[in-house]
Amino acid sequence: MTEQATEHEEAAEAAKGPVEPLDVLLDASASPQSTEPDITQENQPSLPACLEAILMVVDEPAAEMMLAQVLQRPTDEVRAALVDLASDYDDSGRGFELREVAGGWRLYTRGECASVVERFVLDGQQARLTQAALETLAVVAYRQPVSRARVSAVRGVNVDGVMRTLVTRGLVEESGHESESGSILYRTTSYFLERLGLTSLEDLPQLAPYLPEIETLDSESFLASS
Repeated sequence: MTEQATEHEEAAEAAKGPVEPLDVLLDASASPQSTEPDITQENQPSLPACLEAILMVVDEPAAEMMLAQVLQRPTDEVRAALVDLASDYDDSGRGFELREVAGGWRLYTRGECASVVERFVLDGQQARLTQAALETLAVVAYRQPVSRARVSAVRGVNVDGVMRTLVTRGLVEESGHESESGSILYRTTSYFLERLGLTSLEDLPQLAPYLPEIETLDSESFLASS
């Protein structure tokens, strides 16, 4: 009976397999091996891409130190990337170039493309004015200097957007402020006379008598209701 019991005990111990030391088991449970790759850096855009994205939206030259702080990269590394970008743009003949000016970097239209850009801008400026713009321009021409509120009162509609268009076209310009309300006053420009082929405002057709007297219009009431 004793020999049989011993044989059963030895068989049971063999089935359990080797016993691992306690410290090995603790280490294994404390630092499990991760099978997922670290993709944090892989998802980050490259330094040149980040610089291009920033340079596309700046309205003044961006300093290297500022770019380095935003991107959390060494200043020398940022400068090297900027120089490489400028060189790449030049070598590939892009329509823009990266210049180092006024203590910073900024994208500019390439000089060789100046005539094309100028033609594009001028074509846009020479587009026909809308009926609303022509009517607003007529009111300014005959009632100048005049505020936007008073022009709106004459036309019966808000003219803020139209006035901005006329100013952009160079047909209307600011001419001081109204003494009573402090509103900006507008008048026609010399370019307006040039476009109409006039020597002075005295050459305008006599249409003023047909316009309502602006002084009698309650522009403030109109603006409040519009």
